[in-house]
Amino acid sequence: MHTVNVGRDFTPIPSGGTKLYEGDFSGQSFRERFLEEPLRRGESVFVEIDNTIGYSSLFLEEVFGGLIRSLRIGPAQLRQQLHIVTENTIDLEEINFHIDCAAKVVANATVAAQ
Repeated sequence: MHTVNVGRDFTPIPSGGTKLYEGDFSGQSFRERFLEEPLRRGESVFVEIDNTIGYSSLFLEEVFGGLIRSLRIGPAQLRQQLHIVTENTIDLEEINFHIDCAAKVVANATVAAQ
């Protein structure tokens, strides 16, 4: 089991940026530094998200939609391993939305490539 607290372990002020070139506190930076490796190893990861000033939609999409794209796993498998710890149901709904949208895009791209 792996636990990451965004505000403590990453930053209390995540940027709105998505990619590494947009700053040290981008969604890609968080995903690559804290989530991808333990998930690849099959570990359960608990992400505590409540102790920041908030998140842009772009940041959340890059982190959680990006996991679907980078790990090439389905949303059911991701949800078995990844546990979002929050009291904010709006952030949780948005995270789930980005996971589902990314999975649909990956599935459609796979079908189109065949």
